[in-house]
Amino acid sequence: MDQLPNHKIPRLGTPGERYRDLQIIRQLPKQDLSIDFCKMLCSDVEKKEYNIFRELRDNIAMDIAFVKESPVLAMCYHCKGEIEETELAVFAPKFGPDICWHPACFVCSICEELLVDLTYCCHSKNLLCERHYAEQIRPRCPACDELIFSGEYTKAMDQNYHKDHLACHNCDKKLIACRYIVKDDNPYCIPCYQELFAHNCEECKKPIGPDYKDLSYKDRHWHEFCFKCCECQKSLVDQPFAPKNDQIYCSDCYDKNFAARCDGCGEPFKGGMKKFEYKGKQWHEECFVCMICKQPIRNKSFIPRDNEVVCVPCYEEQFAQKCSKCKGVINKGGVAYKNQPWHRECFTCTTCNKELAKEKFTSKDDQPYCAECYGDQFAKKCCRCVKPITGFGGTKFISFEDRHWHSDCFVCYKCEASMVGRGFLMNDNDILCPECGRS
Repeated sequence: MDQLPNHKIPRLGTPGERYRDLQIIRQLPKQDLSIDFCKMLCSDVEKKEYNIFRELRDNIAMDIAFVKESPVLAMCYHCKGEIEETELAVFAPKFGPDICWHPACFVCSICEELLVDLTYCCHSKNLLCERHYAEQIRPRCPACDELIFSGEYTKAMDQNYHKDHLACHNCDKKLIACRYIVKDDNPYCIPCYQELFAHNCEECKKPIGPDYKDLSYKDRHWHEFCFKCCECQKSLVDQPFAPKNDQIYCSDCYDKNFAARCDGCGEPFKGGMKKFEYKGKQWHEECFVCMICKQPIRNKSFIPRDNEVVCVPCYEEQFAQKCSKCKGVINKGGVAYKNQPWHRECFTCTTCNKELAKEKFTSKDDQPYCAECYGDQFAKKCCRCVKPITGFGGTKFISFEDRHWHSDCFVCYKCEASMVGRGFLMNDNDILCPECGRS
């Protein structure tokens, strides 16, 4: 018992006891075991067939298994797992002396329930409960749960019925030679089906019977011939439509009455059309155009201007700043010089082409020069060091008779004392302090 699920162990007053009682009813139907419980054996021939079935079953297939310790290491017939020597196992004589099962594996091969009280049937080497064994031999009527032994019966919904037992699930009307509809695996006559399940048409308010197509939209239903535009009465079967205020419209009538309209051409947006929206306005794809070239923008970039839109090429041509040197559009990072825009990479020294954006520079004849090139080409030269004298950084210089010196270079050529702010003497091209001049 320890090998069985706890809720299936038949102890008194437990769920296991209730499980056993239920399985006795399911696996061992009393009408299969005794003719006294059969109500549908209407002829002697049927009774004879029943007795033959029961005799063959009892003699050939049905038996009661037993539990004992396995004498050897064995294999479970169901799960193929090992059964240890001396481990409890179930033995079923109809299968032979060497075949055994784990107690929890002794189940019907069809319903997979534990075989109640170890009662089993053997059929084609399969382990079955009596119910499913009997159904391999004879058809069972789902209406009365009895096996069918007559030669005449009805087959419906993949099941077999006594000829008078196929009936409407609601009114019990016999359905032999009658039309019926299956709903949730149960048969219904046409009137009951219409009363219980048919939808009422939104248009004519009549039931939509099984002989008509039921067209539905969001839990609303129509007859096929009632599914039409409320305005022009055009059939909407297999046609585009739109609902509005509990009415349905064809696409043309809906567009005429309710569709949003293009701010460009004023025409409505029809189903499937692309719609472009910008700043609360909307356009057809072909109406959303550049204000200059009038070409559709579609998926291209654009720039707003004066409540209109301009494509990038037109904007660059008409409105964008252009470099004073290369005439190309300045998209970002430009510089301005003398109120003129330049690309950073285009604002260079006229002589050496060095970029001037972060450098000291000056101009000559409206052309920019870096400090070095300007000094080399245009600045005065110091008579002492021969280097250019520029005005960058507040550089001071001394001039005398068309000769020029850096302030730091204006010194006595002999003792190198600074002559700035002092009297000096000229000796050819040299300047001397008074002391050195007298000596």
